[in-house]
Amino acid sequence: MNTPFIKTTAFRDVRIERIMSALKTSDLNDLCDAADSAILAGGGFGWVKMPERVVMERYWQGVVTVPHRILLVARLEGVIAGALQIIRPQLNNEAQKMSVQFTHHFTAPWARKSGLAKALLLEAEAIAREEGYDVVNLDVRETMTGAIKLYESHGYELIGVHPAYAKVGDQFVKGHYYYKRLD
Repeated sequence: MNTPFIKTTAFRDVRIERIMSALKTSDLNDLCDAADSAILAGGGFGWVKMPERVVMERYWQGVVTVPHRILLVARLEGVIAGALQIIRPQLNNEAQKMSVQFTHHFTAPWARKSGLAKALLLEAEAIAREEGYDVVNLDVRETMTGAIKLYESHGYELIGVHPAYAKVGDQFVKGHYYYKRLD
């Protein structure tokens, strides 16, 4: 998608952009800050403890170099406040070439309730459709109740629960697996 999704209301300017090349320094800083705040709030898309800044920077810089990944970022009033990644199937995976995985979907706590998470999800679905995919798969920790509500309200069907999906501290956390047909 060449042009970003833009939604402007009287109070908020929400933009979803596909990052196609190296992140600008200001965008990298915004993305790291948003991810750090999400991790501290317990929604760190895999991270439980905030990594060192250099680790976070390298992570995001690496994401944009992986050919089968698409990085979408959400801006609120011009500041990156969330992201979602689309993972295309590997070329040798002919049996699943019809499906993509949505992963690392988050919104910084200060930007929640702004519509960013929904806008990211809808734009990711639009890109998947444009690229000819029929199915989206995703998984989420059971503690991410807001994400679960969002996915289920947009037609994602729960297909299984993994009882030891993640470990936070000394406690196992269940994981919910979802899929959606894009037809």
